[in-house]
Amino acid sequence: MKLQRKEKKMEKSLLLLVLLSLLGLALAHTNGFGEQPLSKIAIHRTTLALDNNASVIVSPSLVGLKGEDTEWVTVDLVSPNPSSDDWIGVFSPAKFNSSTCPPENDPKQQTPYICSSPIKYMFANHESNSQYASTGKASLRFQLINQRADFSFALFSGGLANPKLVAVSNFISFDNPKAPLYPRLAQGKSWNEMTVTWTSGYDINEAVPIVEWGRQGETQSRSPAATLTFDRTSLCGSPARTVGWRDPGFIHTGFLKNLWPNSVYTYRVGHLLFKGSYIWGKNYSFKSSPYPGQNSLQRVVIFGDMGKAERDGSNEYSNYQPGSLNTTDQLVNDLNDIDIVFHIGDITYANGYISQWDQFTSQVEPIASKVPYMIASGNHERDWPNTGSFYDKTDSGGECGVLAETMFYVPAENRAKFWYSTNYGMFHFCIADTEHDWREGTEQYKFIEHCLASVDRQKQPWLIFAAHRVLGYSSDYYYGLEGAFEEPMGRESLQKLWQKYKVDLAFYGHVHNYERSCPIYQNQCVKSGRSHYSGPVDGTIHVVVGGGGSHLSTFSGVTPRWSLYRDYDYGFVKLTAFNHSSLLFEYKKSSDGKVYDSFTIAREYKDVLACVHDSCAPTTLAS
Repeated sequence: MKLQRKEKKMEKSLLLLVLLSLLGLALAHTNGFGEQPLSKIAIHRTTLALDNNASVIVSPSLVGLKGEDTEWVTVDLVSPNPSSDDWIGVFSPAKFNSSTCPPENDPKQQTPYICSSPIKYMFANHESNSQYASTGKASLRFQLINQRADFSFALFSGGLANPKLVAVSNFISFDNPKAPLYPRLAQGKSWNEMTVTWTSGYDINEAVPIVEWGRQGETQSRSPAATLTFDRTSLCGSPARTVGWRDPGFIHTGFLKNLWPNSVYTYRVGHLLFKGSYIWGKNYSFKSSPYPGQNSLQRVVIFGDMGKAERDGSNEYSNYQPGSLNTTDQLVNDLNDIDIVFHIGDITYANGYISQWDQFTSQVEPIASKVPYMIASGNHERDWPNTGSFYDKTDSGGECGVLAETMFYVPAENRAKFWYSTNYGMFHFCIADTEHDWREGTEQYKFIEHCLASVDRQKQPWLIFAAHRVLGYSSDYYYGLEGAFEEPMGRESLQKLWQKYKVDLAFYGHVHNYERSCPIYQNQCVKSGRSHYSGPVDGTIHVVVGGGGSHLSTFSGVTPRWSLYRDYDYGFVKLTAFNHSSLLFEYKKSSDGKVYDSFTIAREYKDVLACVHDSCAPTTLAS
């Protein structure tokens, strides 16, 4: 009888846990967690309510006079009929009426017909303007970045759901809106190649893109760059093809080859105009990759799901991605002790609002211009129905991978298939694409096995697997409800590869928290200890590091035995390889940059060769 009562009590507890988890999911949906803030604006419903007594004045009207790519402007507004739900939208290009609409839209639907979302917005009673609703006067501060077009500010009443256009500001612009901006480095297809990608307003019919570069203190050389862009027809659905569309400009990539290992190079990107003059960006520097297997201090940062945020408080990003700027700022603070960064999916959360990719590349420019910024594909970059993505969801907002593939370089054979390998000294990385099928027999599965099998562990002892969705282990509440603490079909095919090729660490995002497992195989911890591991590799340590900046994910109320550390907070992981035998793992919080979880691995080459369960073939040619 006691046993039956105990079982019933456990059943009730589990039922309560499930109900609480579902309630949390419902509340998250209600609060708009994960929702792109610009999608809240029903811009297509805008009606005309112009008031001659209302005004919006922006100053200064010309910015970037000293080459700045980021500027603060002041917006002074007056409204004779103020309301607490009045808001200011920032539009670029400045002229946002129906003349900019694609041909398939009918401009007669209403007046005015506004077919493009603002690039950001702020409520008129924002922070220091709490008296706006009673006075009708406010002064707001916005931060603008150079985005290849002019800007205007519009005052709306009626809230975000039923906007009424009350007044439009003067136009403002950057001194050179086409300037080359926001360089982002990435490893090339060979260890001694660095790529630099940037954005500009210059097409190849008016200027030649150039990278000027060389070893620090030596003669600089110039290399041409490739140019890409896309239009609405390259995208897959709304809002990317409709209200979220904005001209992306031109994306250029230069390839800096035959680099000396571990050497400091300086560079700048620019354009040779056909009239003979040059337009140059800022001066930058980077350190080239070590030779594969080189024994030197090497430091890697890994995280996922960061997104972007606005430093001026617009777009209500403080409620949407509160950790994004903290993560960015901590990486900038630690940049002298970072050699390469991996952002493993859910890059911007633009979700089809194209302007947000400029905002993101501006935000990470201090990092990506200094060290390789390697990305992976996530659901918010790729997923769209009937486009070949593994998940038939609408998470990309119609981008279907085009933005990620174009805005960032990865050394993939086919950038539409976002899996690739890359080397950094003693590290070998195999980056998978969870938005394409990874199961046994697929093209990606063959790549993963080849990537894992091809590494020389005597030279590159630290073998890392990374992907966006959790193909390994996570005790997130959603995966807890699924029952297997993993993405459905996640580790079914890949676990035997991780074990056979002795993968040290596997990293995932998608779940917005931090969790570290024990060295694990087939749901069982295969090595004891929490802070130090030595000797043969018995299993793979799986790490969820999806707390880069987006809304946090709650854990299951059940803590599996393999879960050694869980943290409901924003953060990132840093790996430090001191030599071929010693690795330090650190989890740092974005709020303060301090280490909250860590362990070390110490081993010799013979330990990697040792057979553990299911890692070596049961027969040989001799048998």
